[in-house]
Amino acid sequence: MGLFDLFGKSFEDKVNEAITEMKAMNLGVKHLGAQVRGKVVTLTGEAPSRDIATMAMQKLDEMVSPDNIINSIKIDKPEPAPQPEPAAEPELPTERYHIVAAGDTLGHIAQKYYGKAGAYMKIFEANRDILDDPNLIKVGQKLKIPE
Repeated sequence: MGLFDLFGKSFEDKVNEAITEMKAMNLGVKHLGAQVRGKVVTLTGEAPSRDIATMAMQKLDEMVSPDNIINSIKIDKPEPAPQPEPAAEPELPTERYHIVAAGDTLGHIAQKYYGKAGAYMKIFEANRDILDDPNLIKVGQKLKIPE
C-alpha cells in the first residue's frame, strides 16, 4: 500500500480526472491538457477566445484548487469572414481616336473604321466640340471615333 493510497488520490491524478471531466463538458477548448509540477498546473490546448481559456482555468481552479494555474492555452485566430466579390464594373467602351492626316476626309475615316463612307456623320456628331463643318477637318486634329 503506497503513501497516496492511504490519503487518497495524488494531486496529479485529481488534475487528470478534472481534465477528463472538462473535456466531457465541451467547454470549447480543443486538445485540452495539463502538466503538473507540485501543485502548479499548466493548462494547454487551443481555444476560440480568451474568454473560453479563462473559463477553463476557473473551472480547473474550482475542481482541484491548485496553488497556481499557468495558462498556455493558445487562442485560435478565427478565419476572416469571406469578403463578397466586388461587383464587376461594367466595361466602359474604349474610346478610339484618329489623328487627321493630309488627304483625310470624314468619309475616308468612316470607311476605315465602319466599312462605309456614309457613316461620316457619326464621327462628325461625336466631334461637334471641335468641328463646325463635316467638310472642314484639319491635319493633326484628334477625332473621337465612336463605336
